[in-house]
Order: sequence, then structure tokens, then C-alpha cells
Amino acid sequence: MRVLRCTSCDLILHNVSVARGYSACCPGCDSRVAKNTSLSFSGEIALGLAALALFFPAQLFPLISIELIGVNLSTTVGSGAVTLLSTFPFVGLLVLFCTVFSPFVFLLSILLSNVALHYRHAKSLYYTTYVLKVIRHWVMVDVFLVSLGIAGFKVADIAEISVGSGLFSFVLLQILMATLLSRVSPKRYWDAYSAKAELMNNAKSQPQTALTLDEEHMIGCKHCGLAQNAEHSNCARCGAKLEKRIFQSIQKTWACLIAATIFIFPANFFPISILLTNGKRLEDTIFSGVAHLIKTGMYGIAIIIFAASIIVPVAKIIGLAYILTCIHFKVESGRKQRMKIYRFVKWIGKWSVMDLCVIAIMMSLIDRGRLLDFTPGPGAIAFGLVVVLTMIAAESLDSRLIWDKYEQR
Repeated sequence: MRVLRCTSCDLILHNVSVARGYSACCPGCDSRVAKNTSLSFSGEIALGLAALALFFPAQLFPLISIELIGVNLSTTVGSGAVTLLSTFPFVGLLVLFCTVFSPFVFLLSILLSNVALHYRHAKSLYYTTYVLKVIRHWVMVDVFLVSLGIAGFKVADIAEISVGSGLFSFVLLQILMATLLSRVSPKRYWDAYSAKAELMNNAKSQPQTALTLDEEHMIGCKHCGLAQNAEHSNCARCGAKLEKRIFQSIQKTWACLIAATIFIFPANFFPISILLTNGKRLEDTIFSGVAHLIKTGMYGIAIIIFAASIIVPVAKIIGLAYILTCIHFKVESGRKQRMKIYRFVKWIGKWSVMDLCVIAIMMSLIDRGRLLDFTPGPGAIAFGLVVVLTMIAAESLDSRLIWDKYEQR
């Protein structure tokens, strides 16, 4: 019977068949090790093409419009971020990367992966699935959609809002993106690649050479999931570099975490947004912005901003620091709980970008010169660095280290 290694905890498992529409989880760490999605490859291509067709009207046409001081203003996905490039290039580039560049590259990599799979070109399939694996964590169409709603509520008391022609396309794009993100993975393509190879061998009546696997010295590829003997430095199927553990995972995670901890103080104490109205300069930190929302009765938005901009970054730093400390002191109890914390930190990380997206949207809607002006504060740069560093820290941590020195049963 074929075996595999869980890429999250390194437990050796029997590779069982999974019914269509179901998943199989590791009994050790509860991570998903196999999934037989109900979405076929032809359906995946159809969704990818439909999302790509919606991408351009969703990006180019106005999402919402307002009438401010007798002037009609509208915002697209990238208009506020482009405006930020002249004064706050880091913040503008981050918003553009997460809301424009990453979704487009994600959709393109899905289509190119299907092309590479169809022609069975292993090298091309490796590159496209590698891009797919990396870029999927930075696709934040859903974050921008929530940010758009928050920005709309913020300007509702000073201007009349109307729905733009691009909003319908953007909502449909988010639905398709969410479907693809939940069903597409590099392992899915490589399993199909292997299945095609087996069919071709059977059709040519060529007996497939059985691999003798030494379970004790077997290594699982982090990219395509193939379990193999650690005889070579590269995976026999996808060509990725084989590593028992990610090189200097703890050092890289600690470095990003310490840097994020340093930047979180200016992110919270320096103004994150500055509003000029009637000759008055109103500077808001994250805390004062939340307090202002509570004072004006916007309790729901205040809770969302407080959770995304204050609780989430702090929780990510504390959670990762706790996991790293337990790894350092080889704490054996509570490994499953730490694994849950790690998965939660990876999932929740992108929602901190919400505040920066709100700033970008407000920049495109409220920028009327001396009478009324909106601009980010220096705290926005520090906050953007906190978001990026904590996300890189979560990706740098090798979760298998949580389970080292543990007797597998």
C-alpha cells in the first residue's frame, strides 16, 4: 500500500482513496492531507475564465460614487492606491499588490497550470503551481470588499452614496475567487499528473517500476506531497528541493516577529489617517479612530476595525511567539492546540490589511484640496510593515517543528 507523509506534522500515513467531494485529515494534527474536490478540471477552467472576464470590469469601472461639495466622485479598486503612490508608495504598492496584482496572477496561474497539465510538461507545471502556492495567501478581494463597505459607512454622513457599475462584477469576482481558493492546490495538479502517467504506462502495457520505500528514511515533498526515499536532493515528481525541515525556519520567523513587534508601537501611537476639514487638522490613531466610531454610534464598524487592526496583529505576534517558545523548550503537551493556533494565525493574517484598504478608498473619495482633504499618517507605513512581517513570519514557520521529538503512534 502506498504511503504519504503529512506535510504539517510529518506523520507517516497510508494513502487511502477519498470519495468525491470529501477530504481526509491527518489523525495526528488534524491537517487536511487529501481532498477529492467535486470541481472537475474543466469546471475549474470555466470558473477561471469567467473570473478573468469579470476581473477587468471589476477593476476598471467605479465601485461606488458619492456627491461631495457639488462634485461627483467615484472609486475603483486601484484608484486610491495609485493616488497613494506619490506620497506613501509602500502603502499604495501593498494595496495594489493584494487587490490587483495577486488576484490576476492567481487566475493566470490556474489557467497556465491546466495547460501544463494537459501537455504533461513537468517543468512548466512546477513553476505555475509554485506561483499558485505563494500568491494565494496574498489574494485579498474579500478584504477589499469588506473595506469598501466600511468606507461607505464612514462617508455616508457627509455625502450621498450610489452604487457604481463595477460593484456587481466585483461581487461576482469575489464569489468565483472564493470557490477557486477553497478547491485549488498544487497537490491536486500533481496527483492528476501522476494519474495520467500511470494511464499512459498501462496503455502502453509497460509495467510500472514499484518503488521500495523505507518508511523510516522517507521524506515528503512540501510542494507536491509525494512521499519518497531521501536519496536525491530534488523531488522525483515535481523537481522541488527536498528538505526535512525548512532551512533556518525558526531564525527567519523570530527575525520577522521581532521586527513586527518593534513596528507595532509606532503603528498604534502615530496617526494612521489625517483629515483636513474647514481649516482643522484631525489626526486619528487606530485607537482614536475606533473611539470616534463608537462616539458616532457605528458600533459594528468599530468592532470590525478594532478586531482587524488591533486584536489580530497582536494575537498573531503572541501566538507565533508562544509556538516558537514551545518549540525551543521542547514542550510536548498541547501540540494539537498549538497546531490550531498556527492554522488560525495563517488564516486570519490577511484581514489586518483592511485598514489600509479603507485608507486607499477614502483617499480616492475625499481629496478636495484645502477645503476637505484626507491623507494617511506615518502610522500607516508602520502598520503595513506589521502586516507584511507577520504574514511572512507565519509562512516561514515550519509546522513540523511543533511535532519534533514526538513519538508517532
